[in-house]
Amino acid sequence: MNIGWMLPAAGRRPRLVETTSMAPVSDYAIRNLREVEDMAIKYGFSESQEARFPRGDLGAETTGLAYHVVRPGKRQAFAHRHHEAEEVNVVLAGSGRVRLDDDVVEIGPMDAIRVAPHVTRAFEAGPDGLELLVFGPHHDRDAETVQDFWAD
Repeated sequence: MNIGWMLPAAGRRPRLVETTSMAPVSDYAIRNLREVEDMAIKYGFSESQEARFPRGDLGAETTGLAYHVVRPGKRQAFAHRHHEAEEVNVVLAGSGRVRLDDDVVEIGPMDAIRVAPHVTRAFEAGPDGLELLVFGPHHDRDAETVQDFWAD
C-alpha cells in the first residue's frame, strides 16, 4: 500500500490518501529507483552494473530517465549514442571516468555531464563504484549500442 498526496480541485487543500498504486490518484507518480526492475540482471550484465529505466513505472511520456550503478573497477557492458536525444548524466556517488567519443574524463560526485546526441558514451567506475542518474527527452528507437568501445 502506498501513501501519497492527492491533488485537489482549485481552492481546496491537498490530503493524504492510501492507494495500491500512485497512478490513479493524480497526475504524478513516485517510485523508488532501487525498486525498478534491474535490466542488467535481465540481460546478463549484472556482474558489471545495474541499469534501471523507470520511465514506464512513472508513466512518463516524453522524459527519459535511467539509474545506473557501475560496480567498483568495472565498465558499462557497452557504450551507446543517440540520434536525437541530448542527455545529462549526474554522478550521485562514487567516482570514475567517462569516455565521450575519443576523450576520457575523470568524474566524481555531483558532476553533471551533458552529452550531445551523436556522442558515443560509456562509464567506468573507480574503486568505490559509480552511481549515475541520467535524464533527457525520450525518443522511440533513438539509441544505438556500440560494442568494444574502450580501447585499452
